[in-house]
Amino acid sequence: MVSKKLVFIAVYSSFLYVLFPFPASGQTKPAHEAWPLIIGTEAGLYGLDRRGSLTTLWTGGAVRAIKRSKDYWAILSDQGIAVSPDLRTWEDRNQGLPVKVIKVYDQGKQSFTRQVQDIKDLEIHPENTAVMVCATKDGVFLSRNAGLSWEDMGMPPYRTNGIKAVAVANLPDLTIFLSHSVYGVYYLNGDSPGAKWIEINRGLENLETTDNPDEVSDIAVVLPRPEEAGGTLPRIFAAQTFRRRIYELDWEQKRFSTIWGAGAMDQSDGLGTVDALDPGRETLRFVQDGCIGEICYPNKTHPSGEAEEPRMRQRDDLLRLIQEIPLTGRPSCVFLEEPSPGGEPINLSELWLLNTSRPSSPGVNREGIYLPVNHAMSQQTLKPYMDLISRQGLNMVVLDMKDDYGRLRFTPNHTDITAKGRVFRPLDIDAFLPAMKTRQIYTVARIVVFKDPELAKKEGGKFAVWDSRTNSPWRGYYDSRQKKQPPGTRGEGENPLLTILPAEDPDYEIVRTYYDERWVDPYSEEVWDYHRAIAQELHERGFDEIQFDYIRFPTDGANLADAQYRWKDPGMDMDSALISFLRHMRSQVDAPLSIDIYGANGWYRTGSRTGQEVELLVPYVDVICPMYYPSHFEQDFLAQNPPQLRPYRIYYQGTQRAQRISRRTVIIRPYVQAFYLNVSYDRKYYNQNYVRLEVEGVRAGGNGGLTYWNNLGRYDDIPLMPSITPPLEG
Repeated sequence: MVSKKLVFIAVYSSFLYVLFPFPASGQTKPAHEAWPLIIGTEAGLYGLDRRGSLTTLWTGGAVRAIKRSKDYWAILSDQGIAVSPDLRTWEDRNQGLPVKVIKVYDQGKQSFTRQVQDIKDLEIHPENTAVMVCATKDGVFLSRNAGLSWEDMGMPPYRTNGIKAVAVANLPDLTIFLSHSVYGVYYLNGDSPGAKWIEINRGLENLETTDNPDEVSDIAVVLPRPEEAGGTLPRIFAAQTFRRRIYELDWEQKRFSTIWGAGAMDQSDGLGTVDALDPGRETLRFVQDGCIGEICYPNKTHPSGEAEEPRMRQRDDLLRLIQEIPLTGRPSCVFLEEPSPGGEPINLSELWLLNTSRPSSPGVNREGIYLPVNHAMSQQTLKPYMDLISRQGLNMVVLDMKDDYGRLRFTPNHTDITAKGRVFRPLDIDAFLPAMKTRQIYTVARIVVFKDPELAKKEGGKFAVWDSRTNSPWRGYYDSRQKKQPPGTRGEGENPLLTILPAEDPDYEIVRTYYDERWVDPYSEEVWDYHRAIAQELHERGFDEIQFDYIRFPTDGANLADAQYRWKDPGMDMDSALISFLRHMRSQVDAPLSIDIYGANGWYRTGSRTGQEVELLVPYVDVICPMYYPSHFEQDFLAQNPPQLRPYRIYYQGTQRAQRISRRTVIIRPYVQAFYLNVSYDRKYYNQNYVRLEVEGVRAGGNGGLTYWNNLGRYDDIPLMPSITPPLEG
C-alpha cells in the first residue's frame, strides 16, 4: 500500500522539477522557487518544496489569505496583517488598525488581551505596491507605505456593520471599493479630501423582494494586457456570496453586467457561493462549493453586439492538488506556481468552500422540541410530548433551566449559584435526565443569560444595565399619545408596566409602556461566572448540551441611548463582550455549547444592534440556532409568487447562508416557528403546511437539525413528516 503522501510527492515532483530544478550547492533560491506551494492553515503558514517537505514559515495565528506583490509577501491572519520580503522574516503591519480588547476572567482574577479587530479582506494595489487596503466589519483602511501605517476611510453612512470585501485600483484616480453584506458595493476617491462613499449597485442581482443587492463576496482588479496599455483602465470583476454569479463593472456607465451565472434562485439548487476571485492573464479563477472554477475574460461579441457569456471549466487538477496536500488539517488558502509550461501564480483563499460535509458534533442531526418545564413535572403532563417525539421520530428536548425571568428551574447543589439566583418550581433533573437517556433523547439545557430580572435586582442593582438619566436600573419603554381617559380605566397602578405622563395638550396624555424585561451587564465577569457555574453543574448532572439564549444586548426602548454599562472596560465593545463571555464558557465548560441568535444575524454578515456577529462567535460554540421565524421578518420578505412557499424559502436560504457565513465550522440548527402570531402573513397562511415547509427548508438546506418552538408547548401544528420532498417553485 502506497501512502497518500508518497503519491502526492511523486506527482507533485514530476511536474515541478522542470520548472524548479535543484539549486546548485550552496545556492539560496528565491522564496517562490524554494517553496513553489505556499499553504495557509489554522496553525500558520507553510512552504512545501517539490520533494514534499514542509517548512514552517510563520506561526503567529490562523492564516486566511496570502498576498504577493513584486516587492513583498503579505498574509492576512486572525492576528492582523504581517509582511515579509522573503517568507523568512516577518513584520506586523497593524499600526492604526482598530484593536479588540478581550477580557479574561479566571479564578477571580481579571486580565485583558488585545488583538487587531477581525480583518475581513486585504488587497494590494496591482500597480503601486506601497498602497494596500483592508477592512474590518465597520471600516475601510488605506495604507500608502505597505502597511506601516493605516488611514481610516470610514464606511457608507449606515448604522449596521457588515463589510465583506475591498479592492483598490487607479480608474484613473485612486479608487477604493467595498462590499457590504446588506447594502451592496460602494466606491470612494482615495485622493480626494472629504470624499464620500458612492453606491454602485446597478446590475447586481438583488435579494428577492428587497431593494438591496445580495452580498458581494469578492472584488477583483484585472490590469490591461501590455498590448492594451495607453489609457486603458483596469477591469473590475465581482462575485456574489449566496448565488453563483460573476459580474464585470462598466466603470463609465457605473453598472455591473453578468458575465457568468449558474442556477436560478427560484430553485432549491440555485443557491451557491462564488468567492476568492483570482485574476490571471487570460482567465479569472475562483472557488465555489466543492470545486475550483475558471472562466476566460469576455472579449468576444455576438453579431448583435452583446458580450458572449464565458463558459466555466472546473480545475480538477488544482482541486486534487489541494486535497492531497500532506497536512494534518485542511488548508485555508494556497499560493502556487501554475504547474504547466508558461504557467502563472495561482492565489486561492476561502478553501473551506471545497469541504461540503457537515462538521461532526454530538449536536448534529438532532430534531426536537422546546419543552416547557411545567409540562415535564409529572408523567401525566409529560406523556403527550413523549408520544409526539415517538410519533415524529424526534430525538431531542430543550428545557429552560434558567428561564426568561431569571428563575432557576432546577435545584442547584452549589451555593454560589443560589446566592445569585432564585429557584422557582424546580424540575427534578436527577429523575428526568436518566429517563430521557433511556429513551435515547438528547437533552439540551437552555439558559437565558443577559435578560435576567432576578440578578438585575441583586445587591442594589450591582449587575444591572444602568440608566444614566435616572441613576437606577435601566428599563426599556415606549411612549404613545392618546386622549385622556377617566381615572381608574387606564390600568395605571394595576399594571406596573404602565405610567401616565402629561402631554402638551391638556386633553391628551402620554402612556409610557415598559417592556417586561430587565437586563444585566454583558461586560460583567461576575455575571459570566454565575452562568459558568450553572452550565458546569447542569452538564455534570447529565445534560448533553448547554444552550445560551439572550446572549445579546437590549435592543428595544425609546430610551436605549440612556443604557449605561458600568462593567465595560476601556477598548471593549459589544463584540468583545460577547466574545469574552463565550470564550470564558468554552474554557470552563466541558460540554457541547449552542447559542440562539436573531434570524437576521444568521441571514446577514452583521451583528447589528445585538453584537451577535456569527463570524466572530463561531470559534467558541458547536451549534448556532438562528430563529428564522417568518412572522418576525417584514411580512413581504421573500413572499414572491407563489407566496405560500415563503416559509420554505426563509428556512432553506437562511440555513444555507448561516452555513456559509460560519464557513461550515459549526452545526446550524434553526428554531422552527410552530406558533401563530397575529401578523398579516400568518393570518393568511399559517397552518400545518406552513410548519411543514419550514422543516423541508431546513432539511434541504443542510439537515443539521432543528427545534420546534412554541413557548406554550402547543404542538398541534406539527405535521407528520415521514419523508422529505423539497417543493419546486413555479
